[in-house]
Amino acid sequence: MKEFEIVIPVKAVNYDELDETDRTLVDSARQATERSYAPYSNFCVGAAILLSNGEIVTGANQENVAYPSGTCAERTACYYAHATYPDAKFKTIAIAARDTSGNEIVNPVAPCGACRQALLEYETLAGENVKVILVGSKEIFILPSVAATLPLAFTDFD
Repeated sequence: MKEFEIVIPVKAVNYDELDETDRTLVDSARQATERSYAPYSNFCVGAAILLSNGEIVTGANQENVAYPSGTCAERTACYYAHATYPDAKFKTIAIAARDTSGNEIVNPVAPCGACRQALLEYETLAGENVKVILVGSKEIFILPSVAATLPLAFTDFD
């Protein structure tokens, strides 16, 4: 039998410790939550992706009474980003959330499994790590890659 341990590096920072590029991305993700349509979960999520061409593409969750017909913010952003800029690589993604009262969530929230797998596809396509920034009002988590959010991912096995 073989046993191993999986370690995921996470930096916990506050907004003021981010560089200007990451602050802009966090602000974009926060603003994207305002475009969320979440009448069922009352959980508004926004995502912002920085592309290698300098563009920032955002997305917000869009719910539908016929679950699971809605789409998460992360997949809304990543599919639109690639459809609009197919030659640009993903560099960083920021994800923010708030409740319908407008309050930002206190602790950072990570993408669902489907979003992690979808984002991993674009990290693989980029051929390099895509930094992940998970935003909360108390602190912000920075992960070095999408793969760090999904250590036992379904991949193209050799």
